[in-house]
Amino acid sequence: MSRDVEYMQRAIRLARKGLYTSDPNPCVGSVIVKDGEVIGEGWHQCAGERHAEVNALEQAGDRAEGATVFVTLEPCSHTGKTPPCADALIKAGVKKVVVAMVDPNPLVAGSGLKKLEDAHIETQSGLLELQARELNPGFIKRMEAGRPFVRVKLAMSLDGRTAMASGESQWISGESSRDDVQRLRAESSAIMTGIDTVLFDNPSMNVRLSAEQLDVVQVRQPIRIVLDSQFRMQADVKITSLEGKCIVYTTVNVDNTKQYPCKIEKIDARDGQIDLQALMKDLAAKEINLLHVEAGSVLCGALLKNDLVDEIIIYMAPHIMGDGAKGLFHLPELEQMKDRVSLKVNDVRSIGNDIRITVQPVYCD
Repeated sequence: MSRDVEYMQRAIRLARKGLYTSDPNPCVGSVIVKDGEVIGEGWHQCAGERHAEVNALEQAGDRAEGATVFVTLEPCSHTGKTPPCADALIKAGVKKVVVAMVDPNPLVAGSGLKKLEDAHIETQSGLLELQARELNPGFIKRMEAGRPFVRVKLAMSLDGRTAMASGESQWISGESSRDDVQRLRAESSAIMTGIDTVLFDNPSMNVRLSAEQLDVVQVRQPIRIVLDSQFRMQADVKITSLEGKCIVYTTVNVDNTKQYPCKIEKIDARDGQIDLQALMKDLAAKEINLLHVEAGSVLCGALLKNDLVDEIIIYMAPHIMGDGAKGLFHLPELEQMKDRVSLKVNDVRSIGNDIRITVQPVYCD
C-alpha cells in the first residue's frame, strides 16, 4: 500500500467525524504531509464553520509551505458562509493537492482544482474515490440528481411482517436494533413518515441519543416531515411539539394554521395523493441530503413504485407474526414474477438478536 493511500484513508476517517454535524454540507477530511510526516489534519465539523482544509492548515502553520494536502473532496472555489478553501491553500504555499473526488456541486465542479493549477500547484484526483463517495451519498445525490438520497428503514419478523393486522408494531426489533436506528436518524437531514403512522403510533421521530453517545458537542435534530394529503393532523401529537423543525405537507388548503406547532406546506397532488416527484424537488431546494423514511407499507410502496428508494435497511427479528400481519411494501400491481422488484444485497450483519440487511433496488445501479 502506498503512503498516499494511507494518508487518504486517514482523511476519510477524519471526514467521518462530521457524520452527525456537518449537514447540509458534506463530510470532508484533510491531511497535510511534509517530508513523510503528518503536520496538520482536520475535518469539517459544522455547517457554517471552517472547512477541513482550513482546520488542517491552521494546525500545520508555516510548515504548510511546500507540503502535500490530501482531501476527500475538491477544495471549494466560491465564497459561501466561509471563504474559498482553494484560496487558503494557495496563500499557504502548498506544493500539491490530492483529492479523492471532484465536487459534484455545480458551484465548484472542477473550478477548485483549476484555481489551484492556475496558481502552479500540482493536483491529482480520484484516489480512493469510491470510499469518498460513500461518505456523502445524500449530498452527492442532491447535486447529481436534484433530489435527496432516500433510505427506507423497516423492521420485520422472520416471516416478513411489519405490524399485526390491528396496526400494532411496537416492538418488533430488539433494543440494540432500536439504538442502531437512532444513529441512522442522527446522520440524516430529515426523517419522514405518513399521517397514518402519526395518528396510530404517535411517534416522536427524533434523535434520542445523547451528545456523549454520538461523540459530538451538541445533538443536531433532523427535520421531521409528515405526508398528510388530506390534512388529518392533530395539533397535540408528539412529532410536531418536540425540539427541532417539523413540516407537514398536504394537498389541501388548511385554515387556522396557527394552532399547529409546525410548518404546513401545500404541495401538488397526483392521483389524489402528494406528488412524490414534486416533494423530492422541494426537499432538495431545502438542502435535504439524506431522507430517512420510517413509514407504513403504503408510503414505502409508493416510494419504491416511483423509483425513489436508494437504500432499504431491514431489521429482521426472530419472531413469527402470521398470515394476518402486514407486509413491508404495498405493491398490489405485482402479479407475475417478471414484475418483481430486484434488490442488491450490500450488507448483512447481526445487531443484538436481530439481523440487519442493507439492500439497494437495482434501478439505482
